[in-house]
Amino acid sequence: MTDAPRGPRPTDPLLALRPWDAPEVTSWGRLPMNAVDRRSGALPLDGDWRFQLLPTPDAPVGGSWSTIHVPGVWTMQGTDDLPQYLNVRMPFPEFPPHSPAANPTGVYERAVDVPADWAGRRVVLQVGAAESVLLVHVDGRPVGVSKDSHLAAEFDLTGLVRAGERAVVRLTVVKWSDASHIEDQDQWWHGGITRSVLLYATDPLHLSDVTVRASFDGSLRVDCRVRDAGGALPEGWYVSGELEGRPLGQDTEFDRFNREDDRVSDFLGEARIRTTVEDVRTWNAETPELYDLTVRLHRADGTVSDTSRHRIGFRDVEIAGRDLLVNGERVFVRGVNRHDFHPLTGRTVSYDDMRADLVTLKRFGFNAIRTSHYPGDPSLYDLADELGLYVVDEADIESHDHAHEIADDPRYLNAFVDRLSRMVLRDKNHPSVIVWSLGNESDYGANHDAAAGWVRRHDPTRPVQYEGAAKLDWAATGDATDIACPMYASLEECVEHALSGRQTKPLIWCEYSHAMGNSNGTLADHWAAIESTPGLQGGFIWEFWDHGILQRVNDGRPVGRGGVGLYDNGVAAPGHRWAYGGDFGETLHDGAFIADGVVLPDRTPKPVMYEHREIAAPVRIECFRHEGIVLGNHQHFRGLAWLAGEWELSLADGRTLTAPAELPDLRPGETAAVPLPFDLPEDGGEAWLTLRVTTARDEPWAPRGTVVCVPQVRLREAAPQAPAIVRNRSVKVDDDGLLVHPLLTSAPTLSLWRAPTDNDELGGMAARWRGWGLDVLVRKVAHIRQTSGRVTVRAEYACEAGVVRHVQVLTAVEGGIHVEESAELPDELDDVARVGSVFETVAGLDLMEWYGQGPWESYPDRGFGAPVGHHAVPVDELFTPYLRPQESGGRHGVRHFTLSAPDATGLAVALDEPRQVCVTRYRAADLTAVAHHDELVPGAGCVVHIDAAHRGLGTASCGPDTFASYRVPPGVHRWSWTLRAL
Repeated sequence: MTDAPRGPRPTDPLLALRPWDAPEVTSWGRLPMNAVDRRSGALPLDGDWRFQLLPTPDAPVGGSWSTIHVPGVWTMQGTDDLPQYLNVRMPFPEFPPHSPAANPTGVYERAVDVPADWAGRRVVLQVGAAESVLLVHVDGRPVGVSKDSHLAAEFDLTGLVRAGERAVVRLTVVKWSDASHIEDQDQWWHGGITRSVLLYATDPLHLSDVTVRASFDGSLRVDCRVRDAGGALPEGWYVSGELEGRPLGQDTEFDRFNREDDRVSDFLGEARIRTTVEDVRTWNAETPELYDLTVRLHRADGTVSDTSRHRIGFRDVEIAGRDLLVNGERVFVRGVNRHDFHPLTGRTVSYDDMRADLVTLKRFGFNAIRTSHYPGDPSLYDLADELGLYVVDEADIESHDHAHEIADDPRYLNAFVDRLSRMVLRDKNHPSVIVWSLGNESDYGANHDAAAGWVRRHDPTRPVQYEGAAKLDWAATGDATDIACPMYASLEECVEHALSGRQTKPLIWCEYSHAMGNSNGTLADHWAAIESTPGLQGGFIWEFWDHGILQRVNDGRPVGRGGVGLYDNGVAAPGHRWAYGGDFGETLHDGAFIADGVVLPDRTPKPVMYEHREIAAPVRIECFRHEGIVLGNHQHFRGLAWLAGEWELSLADGRTLTAPAELPDLRPGETAAVPLPFDLPEDGGEAWLTLRVTTARDEPWAPRGTVVCVPQVRLREAAPQAPAIVRNRSVKVDDDGLLVHPLLTSAPTLSLWRAPTDNDELGGMAARWRGWGLDVLVRKVAHIRQTSGRVTVRAEYACEAGVVRHVQVLTAVEGGIHVEESAELPDELDDVARVGSVFETVAGLDLMEWYGQGPWESYPDRGFGAPVGHHAVPVDELFTPYLRPQESGGRHGVRHFTLSAPDATGLAVALDEPRQVCVTRYRAADLTAVAHHDELVPGAGCVVHIDAAHRGLGTASCGPDTFASYRVPPGVHRWSWTLRAL
């Protein structure tokens, strides 16, 4: 048989259907979804396929063929159809259900050698996912159609291929369709085959579905559906079960019956296995105990015709009043929203990628993911089962741009029910899946009620959620959501609702704390309220990844699969950058809004990950008493035996003492006092005690010794110290009253501006600050007074909102200069970015060492995860490379710091009290002027900010701004610091 490409016949019924413009066509020739895993023993078809990209689905196939890798999107593999990012707007103007005439269409072909030993067997093609319409042909003959870009489609090829012979499989993928209007998610638009393709064979007598219900009490029920591709089921067939390698024996109930299925011409058999497992090991996110279950289908003579293997977990999920319970326990949901994403392959994510995603989340204290906004690859759920993560499984339904019209449009009714039901049928046996989600940002209408009705009838063991159903009234009942799952609702609103007496269901944010750029302010405040307010149970941060695509700067194209090694620690290699909306020449886009994850595009954790790790700490220091330290176990199911600890005592004079820690035997929720591990030195000074908690043994998600959390308590406050003034030494200033110092290239001046964060820009603060002129303050000297050893400089900084009066008092002290400052802001300057000093140093100072919070970046409303201690970081590594350059690299609560050269020369700064300090190679103006990091030119010296007050970060790019307590008010601000040479 030739493997030359061949086109569809002129009377091809698939083309006659025109499924890209037919909302009533959700599928044709596609097999029903099921939960039988056929990956084992299948013939993989991944690899290089012949490929043509046509301008429209009606265009003829012809001319030369190129090669493309499957799975993979064509938008990342060298075609002229490039990625496009939009959040809400559709990429074409047509209204539902129409699609544009210019409609990129990928034609994939490859020859397949059907194994000779498949003779007499049923042969099935499985396409893991294709965006957005899939048409299948074999040897030019039509097979079927499928829509739904994020679930597999299966087609029976038994009558079209022959064992031992070669067949040509053609997969035609149409990018735009009526279905695109309900796949309008906040992500890059791509086109292609995004998940694996495989061919598998079964006996004609086969398991068509397996449903497992394994409960917390050890009861096990396995429902099997059986079909025979040849027609009526043979007499005498039966099923058997095996759990953990042991046959389900005499105490097991086996039921079997046949019935005619009105929907098909053959017969359907059903069998049920019931048993109870004694001393069952239950599944939860902390102890994800799994059992191997094998189900076998036998012919009358006892031979096995089919086998289905499952890893199952015994657990229950229920809602009791306003609590979501897992195995009877109210659990906190510490979640994140996760898209399929990779910076080199777009929507195609390998097993190793998925495992790395979930391992990262586990290491930073997350216990839940929401599959925003479509079902994930089957391997994702296997991994969540194994590693221990709760999953909100979300249907591929988002009609954001046309939500109101589509929610009640009967033309989309079948699509809503089809997408949700197929997801449930596929994923129902995974213990990690605890909630079904009807989709995202699609208003609320009859189509949602229909989909919710189907899933509640089919699977009453899990709750259903949908944000749109409860949006107008979180306390409403009888709607399509069992959980109030608001999106970016303020903490104040949620606490008020929980205390109102009206709450009827659990409140778990489906999205909160938007992680765009330098963000996630007040996360610790949110969790303090959640843990202390009955009725609040957690939420899902938006989101896991920054979706930056690795791009070559010289030609503006995606690097693609060959870009491994062209990035490290969040930084792209020279000549490359992380692309976001608008970087591929598209005129319609939503810019850097795609970069809103808790990790950078290469999975490097952003500083917020350390914040979350401490918020979610399983063991915590509750308080310090004279009799010792009180520790608490904040887990739901697990003791502390899996953890090890070490005490660290950090003293202000530079000493750090360590001692082993023996963690008490605490059950979840218990506390115990342990002796203070150190005798505090008598010489006074600030002292902090840290418990460094690590894994005591290898975990599936972390090797032994991995840091789990570092809870901390202050044992003694700092004693006030005044610098020793030297009266007979002068302080040198220039004619403008600016300090002259051999280690400074730019003298300390007042700063009220920061390079706007994404939250500042989208929240409107940056525009207000620019309107006031805070980015271009003009300094005017009002008065300079010099006395022995002291200079007082009064200056005024003019801006559109008035005059800021700034006073510096420079005093010679032992070994250096003491700087006392005050700034008086007029009432009109309400809520500025910062109030503080900025100066620049000579070149060669490459190491920062400090006593304060660290070692990672922290800010006033995001500092819970940065323990106080002695830290040392190279200056070039202090800066966090957020995709769009912005304020970065700050350290909160700094008491003193040094900047030194390799020969130990440099400068030291002591602060009057813990202050916000930022040291980088960039001025705020440098960061504000560019759109990407490859455009930045680092300075040779250091740019140093010392702030009396610094505005919190908040999450105002999408969600609430920071709290009033973290904003910078008008009035008089005072601060002081001492500069010395090392």
